[in-house]
Amino acid sequence: MPTALRAHGSPKITSKGTYDITVDRVRIDTGNFRKMGVGYNKSQIPTILRFKEGEEVTINVTNNLRESTSIHWHGLILPFQQDGVPGISFNGIAPGETFTYRFPIQQAGTYWFHSHSGFQEPDGAYGAIIIEPRDGERIRADRDYVVQLADKHPHPGSRIMRNLKRMPDYYNRSQRTLQTLIEDARQDSLKAALKDRGMWGRMRMMPTDIEDVQGFTALINGRSTSQNWTGLFRPGEKVRLRIVNSSAMTYFDMRIPGLKMSVVQADGNDVKPVTVDELRVAVAETFDVIVQPRENKVYSIIAESMGRTALVRGTLSPKEGYAGAVPRLRSKPLLTMADMSGMMGMDMGDHVMQNASGMQTMSGMEHSKMQGMNKPGMNGMEHSGMNMSGNGDPFYAPGSGLTPKAYNGGKFLSYTDLRAARPLYRNRAASRTIELRLTGNMERYIWSINGVKYEDADPIVLNYGERVRIRFINETMMAHPMHLHGMWSIIDTGQGARNPIKHTVSVQPGTTTDIEVEVDAPGQWAFHCHLSYHADGGMFRKVVVRGRPA
Repeated sequence: MPTALRAHGSPKITSKGTYDITVDRVRIDTGNFRKMGVGYNKSQIPTILRFKEGEEVTINVTNNLRESTSIHWHGLILPFQQDGVPGISFNGIAPGETFTYRFPIQQAGTYWFHSHSGFQEPDGAYGAIIIEPRDGERIRADRDYVVQLADKHPHPGSRIMRNLKRMPDYYNRSQRTLQTLIEDARQDSLKAALKDRGMWGRMRMMPTDIEDVQGFTALINGRSTSQNWTGLFRPGEKVRLRIVNSSAMTYFDMRIPGLKMSVVQADGNDVKPVTVDELRVAVAETFDVIVQPRENKVYSIIAESMGRTALVRGTLSPKEGYAGAVPRLRSKPLLTMADMSGMMGMDMGDHVMQNASGMQTMSGMEHSKMQGMNKPGMNGMEHSGMNMSGNGDPFYAPGSGLTPKAYNGGKFLSYTDLRAARPLYRNRAASRTIELRLTGNMERYIWSINGVKYEDADPIVLNYGERVRIRFINETMMAHPMHLHGMWSIIDTGQGARNPIKHTVSVQPGTTTDIEVEVDAPGQWAFHCHLSYHADGGMFRKVVVRGRPA
């Protein structure tokens, strides 16, 4: 298991007390390459913090780097001054300084923490948080493991961003070649293959551009496939796996061949259990699943990148020293014109024009009249009539090349499957809607909201006590995991009070997704895409909450 942080002055893990974390330069060994990176407590193995609902924690963070650092407690509800975002909630932690965080634990579940300074998070500065419910877990398990995913690249984050700025497809190793043209011609005819190439060429796009950064080694709990993270079990036991995606850029599809997974928690909040064969974990999301291996044999935990460029295998085993099978990567998906259906915010060569803010948009397209744009969260849609049979996932554009399919033809988790086990708030109508268009310019590798980069944007102003609807309109060809600090995001899946409650919401290409937010946290908060290089490229906002409790 990953190393667990121990309470200060105690020989065992405790659910309360004072905790010490050091931020260090560490040597990272993935089995495929070695590099220097950033880690906590002098280790590439993620630290686990264990708290208990209802306590107050004190965490001393000592910065042993030669640069400023920070820690953001991802998904935790706390005073904004403790949120750990330099320039918004505090000034950061200077080299050699120890900063003390103090905040109450007001929730339970699986969360994580990471640096919010520069590219320290993709360079290795992340860990996990487990909060024990005051009255114990609603669904008990015999074993409990964290499965923390990461995409470790041989290049440091600053170099990756520099290369992307210079050439956005620098890391795209899946570009189509003459060989793929020949294969497509055999399958579809040469005329159709050439027409398809011409259409993508005119847009200066590639259907393989699913992952901005490839060439990484995927990790589970700081270990690669060859290093084989292993969780032990006895046949018949229930095993809880706390899946955390701490990647810089990579969505992972998770499966355990031979075992069903019962999803019992999403982003720290209990959901009505739903049994699936596979699930997609967006960057920054967490899911708790229960599995029950009944046979005395080894099982593989497989996390495969959405673009099918890398995978990592961990092992569930009744004994030490065994390793599960490593499958081949499945065929790479390709983006389709359905994924381009919202393309108003991307640079598309001859089809672009300048909007008022100077960002490039698709000419000749009126947003309100775009065809094929999926709107799972739009007002007026009859969500109870959503049909999952044959039509794919309604949170993907119809015909999208990214629509997930289970490895065995079985059940793949959708947001529509998630039902809150208990509502956090009274179900009421939102007083207003804020529209956030997710936009970008691929040639310059600029990412933005409503065509404006973070440094040029005014804050989003919310009023304490209101309920606001936020409408994400994804006008890009990329999926964006949108994370609002300090407040919950309630995804509109048409289930009213049972809509799922999350801290990170994945918005797919060419779709519109609605969330609602109870504005119950005064102060200043960050709101951004959690893909590291998209956030740094400008898809980021400050949120200011005016007013406070009486």
